[in-house]
Amino acid sequence: MSGHSRWSQIKRKKGKADVQRGKLFSKILREITVAARNGGGDPKINMRLKAAIESAKEANMPAENVKRAVQKGTGELPGESYEDITYEGYAPGGVAVMVRCLTDNRKRTAPELRHTFEKYGGNMGASGAVAWMFDRKGIIRVDAEKISEDDLMTIALEAGATDLTKAEKVFEITTAPAEMDAVRAALEQARVPVVEAEVTFVPQSTVRVEGKEAPSVLRLVEALEDLDDVQAVYANYDIPDEVIEAISAA
Repeated sequence: MSGHSRWSQIKRKKGKADVQRGKLFSKILREITVAARNGGGDPKINMRLKAAIESAKEANMPAENVKRAVQKGTGELPGESYEDITYEGYAPGGVAVMVRCLTDNRKRTAPELRHTFEKYGGNMGASGAVAWMFDRKGIIRVDAEKISEDDLMTIALEAGATDLTKAEKVFEITTAPAEMDAVRAALEQARVPVVEAEVTFVPQSTVRVEGKEAPSVLRLVEALEDLDDVQAVYANYDIPDEVIEAISAA
């Protein structure tokens, strides 16, 4: 499991439940609205909307909230108009960072991001500065205690997956973005419980970060993720698990 994934898991466990739940709901609802606006309100033919609704279900979001967000996207209800923008920059230690935002005011969002980068020792970059270091892929995580690696590999590869790795108690299945739903459906049909599924940006290589720079990188990523307009943060740092555990316990 990448350091980035590990830190995100610890943050979710440590965060104040109500605050984190509220922010998570807000981000998911924005994603649902934008997905419905761009691809229509039917999740059967709008894969982005389907993925957003699955995230809502995993977060135990009330169905009525999801319905209203879809209706805002399709124009049945009034709602904000969001732009999907990705900003790029660097964290301490030369770590590449991509920040995906949904914003109704880019004149607010860009300065907030720039201030956050600079506050925590990083800096914003121009468009394209680091995007070339990442590949867009589907990632499906499965509880490693529920199925053997050989059985999972057979199901996943036949359905179109490209790779399977194990980290601690989780298998990570890698797919092309367009194949993720088919692989997930095959797993569900085989009654393999899926822990998490997302289309994300995976770094082509990582930057080893230790010492004083490690907490600085994590503080920057956390601060960016906490901004209201930020949907996701992707970074190519590699921080040892024991260092992440020590920082989280501090």
